[in-house]
Amino acid sequence: MAHAPQIKIPATYMRGGTSKGVFFSLKDLPEAAQIPGPARDALLLRVIGSPDPYDKQIDGMGGATSSTSKTVILSKSIKADHDVDYLFGQVSIDKPFVDWSGNCGNLTAAVGSFAISNGLVDASRIPHNGVAVVRVWQANIGKTIIAHVPITNGEVQETGDFELDGVTFPAAEVQVEFLDPAAEEEGGGGSMFPTGNLIDDLEVPGVGTFKATMINAGIPTIFVNAEDIGYKGTELQGAINGDPKALLMFETIRVYGALRMGLISNVDEAAKRQHTPKVAFVAKPADYVSSSGKAVAAADVDLLVRALSMGKLHHAMMGTAAVAIGTAAAISGTLVNLAAGGVERNAVRFGHPSGTLRVGAQASLVNGEWTVNKAIMSRSARVLMEGYVRVPGDSF
Repeated sequence: MAHAPQIKIPATYMRGGTSKGVFFSLKDLPEAAQIPGPARDALLLRVIGSPDPYDKQIDGMGGATSSTSKTVILSKSIKADHDVDYLFGQVSIDKPFVDWSGNCGNLTAAVGSFAISNGLVDASRIPHNGVAVVRVWQANIGKTIIAHVPITNGEVQETGDFELDGVTFPAAEVQVEFLDPAAEEEGGGGSMFPTGNLIDDLEVPGVGTFKATMINAGIPTIFVNAEDIGYKGTELQGAINGDPKALLMFETIRVYGALRMGLISNVDEAAKRQHTPKVAFVAKPADYVSSSGKAVAAADVDLLVRALSMGKLHHAMMGTAAVAIGTAAAISGTLVNLAAGGVERNAVRFGHPSGTLRVGAQASLVNGEWTVNKAIMSRSARVLMEGYVRVPGDSF
């Protein structure tokens, strides 16, 4: 019996922030995958190595975690005053679907670098030495992101001394600005707080009723107090990811929070929407030892945050969730703001499992609605490998 040979597709494997994924130029994809639909999803699943009942993604480029099961498709922007269109696909590890419902803030740090290196940014906008300002249209959520990419001798500068907790080696700093990060296309009619409240009593069958801040900023996120669900906020991955009961509890919170936020119309829809919303728990500052063995002192942070992504506790912090944290911290009366001391602020440093992260955001109340002009954070990015990925020709 004859089998279809493998085909090869130009691709770049990149780290962005504390994530990594396979990047494609739209024009390099096979014709059937250049448009959204089953062929594109099937191709990306095969590239990453999903669905994998062994949860290892051995037969693909994925790394068997939510942070490493990611794909990006880039093209010259069709939007005025933008350089590149950025589409992010979160690939499920054990199920046959790609979630297109949100952005990846970490990989955003690599988008500008890829776009410059692959000719997607007009050469006149790239200095010989300095910083290139790349205007990115985030197609999943319909938002503008600005990446400040360092340039040396006309090429992207990837090496440097900027250190990011959750990433082993230093690299060049890439500042990323998320403009008007409150979601417009999610539930709540475009409201940053889809329930209309800064804090709600969230009833979760089989779990209980507790205070929650549900916000659409960066990515839809449900914040709860650590102590209300039996945690301290100092936990590392092993304390939760090895506990099936805990994971079930967090997934149940996610499902009923999504329902309350209007992101789904019934609980069954949550199974096809794993990437959003996120669930995070917050606590006041406390001493702890990070996953790398680095001591984090209570005095070093404004609050503690732990967040789950694709059903598991994240090893650091998702970039989009960091936007949600910074935004909620800037708004007096949210659970995030209260954990950070309940004072007005335009930046916050929080502790996560791998260390600390600072994010800035300025919020204002306009006509009874909260708004944030932008959120800012620094990440880093670099190319890990470039060339071609190969997949069986009949796999999509």
